[in-house]
Amino acid sequence: MKIYTILLFLLFNFVTQTSLSNDFSSTPPDSTSNIVDRAAAAYLIDEGRTFFNQGKVKNALTKFREAAIKDPYSWKASFWVGKCHYRLGNFGYAVRYGNNAILLGGERVDNEVYFNVALAYHQMAKLDSAMINYDIAIAEMPKVRQKELNVSKRRQKCLFAAEVMKNQPTVNRESIKGYINGGFDEYGVVLADNGNTIYFTSRRNNTTGGGMNPDDQLYFEDIYRATKNSDSEEWDDVTNNLGKLNSDGFEALNYLSPDGLWGIVTLNNTATEEGRKATRGSDICEIKKNTKGVFNKPKVISNKSINTSFFEGAATLTADGNTMYFVSDRKGGKSSTDIYMVQKNGKVWGEAEPLPFHINTLGRETTPFISPDGRYLFFSSDGHEGMGELDIYVVENKGGEWGTPVNLGYGINSVNNDTHFVYDEGSKRGYLTGSELIGNKSSLNIFEMDLKDFKIPQPPSKDQN
Repeated sequence: MKIYTILLFLLFNFVTQTSLSNDFSSTPPDSTSNIVDRAAAAYLIDEGRTFFNQGKVKNALTKFREAAIKDPYSWKASFWVGKCHYRLGNFGYAVRYGNNAILLGGERVDNEVYFNVALAYHQMAKLDSAMINYDIAIAEMPKVRQKELNVSKRRQKCLFAAEVMKNQPTVNRESIKGYINGGFDEYGVVLADNGNTIYFTSRRNNTTGGGMNPDDQLYFEDIYRATKNSDSEEWDDVTNNLGKLNSDGFEALNYLSPDGLWGIVTLNNTATEEGRKATRGSDICEIKKNTKGVFNKPKVISNKSINTSFFEGAATLTADGNTMYFVSDRKGGKSSTDIYMVQKNGKVWGEAEPLPFHINTLGRETTPFISPDGRYLFFSSDGHEGMGELDIYVVENKGGEWGTPVNLGYGINSVNNDTHFVYDEGSKRGYLTGSELIGNKSSLNIFEMDLKDFKIPQPPSKDQN
């Protein structure tokens, strides 16, 4: 008998026969589905899987919901509804529908459902429940599929999170004050004006042009600016009316020079029909302020080792503007995204090279932030030991040699994706992007931290290894 029966009592606490009604507009009748409805549900599931594999998760979710209404006893419909909710960051719903699939499917259920439920529990920091489901997935899933999904690695991250979360967090982070986090995805802080102005990226419904990306069905990115209210110490006057910085496509501000006159933007307008020349993918661009104090239109950097036909973005520079680090997936056949470094020779950028393999991994390295003096590189990765998804790490450059990356620790990092770390030396405050869970759903929000007492962690000495 399958292991799922051992968990029946535990799962009962999370699933009821009416759980589907919490996410559907109507409740299916309590009767056996006829053959016509079962056939219709199977067809809808096939349609949904096509959308899911294309990355159109919202379209897929609609099809799977329709299938569940046609056949309320279909474990496959619940299985796929749960997978969609996980992709959308609705972790509570992912757990609910995954557990419902287990109850409906019995011996027939796809054992991958335990892995899906484990992932959702993990993201909700319910680590004991996650471990139970990881263990069942390892016991029941085919070994080849386990390897494809890195089930053992995910389980190890869960163990690591449980261990570090026994202690108090090193830093307490809180949602940034004011009118920046608004229920959409907000991320990527860039500070200006001695920390009194903040730029960030968002995919909210007032994006320039009002368009949605046909792939992930979210609004296109825009760059937003906010100013600090000196009385309330909150951020307000939020606007994306920034002249030529924003267009109908994707724009994200990555860097501003200390004087605020020059910067770097990631631009992608391949999915739009806008008049300006299309980028080849996500390209790194320069921006400059004109004599009126307004930024000119972003200009793609003409350097074949920086911009390719692949993704390039998330650039960060030293204070002198002569050393740039950025992210690319040009080696996607061997790894996911890696960090590259390139130096400027006079007014011309040189040859970009990837960072050493003990920094880059087979996983994702992304959103680097270099300290102004070039000594410390902060970055996010899911390829190093971490708590769940992407964690933030720091690595020190001593005399031109990179040390060992170190996890910034619990408090800065969580069990979810933690990215876009920025440290402001003047105010001793840090900023990052992470998932904020409200009920069963989550969105990417910007967090701030008081880092006055924070010490940059050092790698263990050789005699401690």
